[in-house]
Amino acid sequence: MVKLDHLAITVRDYQASRDWYVKHLGLRVEFEIPDRRTAALQDDAGLTLFVAEDPGKPIATCVLTFQVDDVEKKHAELAAAGVKVVHLPSRRFWGYGAELEDPDGYPVWLWDERTMREKSGEPT
Repeated sequence: MVKLDHLAITVRDYQASRDWYVKHLGLRVEFEIPDRRTAALQDDAGLTLFVAEDPGKPIATCVLTFQVDDVEKKHAELAAAGVKVVHLPSRRFWGYGAELEDPDGYPVWLWDERTMREKSGEPT
């Protein structure tokens, strides 16, 4: 068996990133290592996202894709909360979904099973 268990990203401020992912995407704090300025955040499926503070490292080197219950509802909720929206829910090259940006510039893509099945296809 092979299963992705965790992913680590570098951030400018681990506490701000921790709070953003907890508040906006509902991740849970699994544990923190304050002297290493790192937090481990877990999703509903058990995948852990480490946010590790290192202001000197390059950031935004990957895309974080989250499955949600309803991409249009989640997008509206996040936009109302002031989250930076890059693309409204629409057909994208990867399917149907919304594209956001976290505080460090990481692309965050949102999708759900229903709209991916019903609305994806060739991007416009």
